[in-house]
Amino acid sequence: MTTLPKCGDVKLGLVIDLDTCVGCHACVISCKEWNTGGYGEPLSDTNPYGADTVGTFLNRIHTFEVKQPDAPAQVVHFPKSCLHCEDAPCVTVCPTGASYKRADDGIVLVNESDCIGCGLCAWACPYGAREMDLAAGVMKKCTLCVDRIYNENIPEEDRVPSCVRTCPAGARHFGDLGDPNSDVSQLVAERGGVDEGDRVAGVDQRGLDHAEARHVDVVHGPVRRQQAAGDGAARIEIVEGDARARTGDARDREGAVGHG
Repeated sequence: MTTLPKCGDVKLGLVIDLDTCVGCHACVISCKEWNTGGYGEPLSDTNPYGADTVGTFLNRIHTFEVKQPDAPAQVVHFPKSCLHCEDAPCVTVCPTGASYKRADDGIVLVNESDCIGCGLCAWACPYGAREMDLAAGVMKKCTLCVDRIYNENIPEEDRVPSCVRTCPAGARHFGDLGDPNSDVSQLVAERGGVDEGDRVAGVDQRGLDHAEARHVDVVHGPVRRQQAAGDGAARIEIVEGDARARTGDARDREGAVGHG
C-alpha cells in the first residue's frame, strides 16, 4: 500500500460558490475537452451518439430540487470532483502506488502507467469522485489541471484549472488554501466556511452533514470541503459519495453529463 507524504504549506484547491453556480455544465464540458487532449490517456466515450451513452468525466454537476413546506422551491447545483483530501484514503489503499499525493502542493494524482484498474481507490473515495475509464482500463480523477497551472507556455491568466477559466458565472475559484491571505481562503472566511477535512477519512463519511444553509461554499482542496451558513433551508448531505438533498420532499434531479 502507499503512504502519504509530509506535505508543505501550499495546499492548492477549488472554492465553488453554489449560490452563483447556475448548473450550465460549461465546467464539465471544458474539463472533458482539456483532459481528453492533455494529461494522461484521453477520456473515453462509448457509443456517444447512441441510446446507451457511457463516458468518463473528471467533473460532474448534480442538480437537486428542494421544496420546503412553507417556502418556494429552490434548485441547488452540486459539483462532484476530487477533493484532493489531506488524508487521502484513495492513496493509502492503492496496491501499486499509482495513486499518490504530491508533497509540494497537495494535489492527488494517478500515475496511469502503474494503475492496474483494480478499483480499490474508487471504493475508498468517500465522495465517489473517481471513475474507471473502461476503454483505457485505468482510474481517472480531477488533476486540478496540473498541466495548466504550471505551464509557462500559456498566458498567465490561463494558468488555472480549465473549469475555473470557463465558468461564465464566476462561481469557481482556484488558489492556495494553505495561505490564509489568499483570495480563496478569504472567500471561505467571509462566507463562514466549516472545516470538514477531519471527517474525510474517518468513520463518519458525511461530507456536508450539517449544512443547514442555502449559501454553500464547497472547497475542493487538500484540506477540506466547506460550506457557509446562510438564510435558506436546504440541507445537503453527502453519504459515501452519494450527494442528496434532505429537505422536505427533495427529489434528486441528477444533472450529471454522461450519465445517459
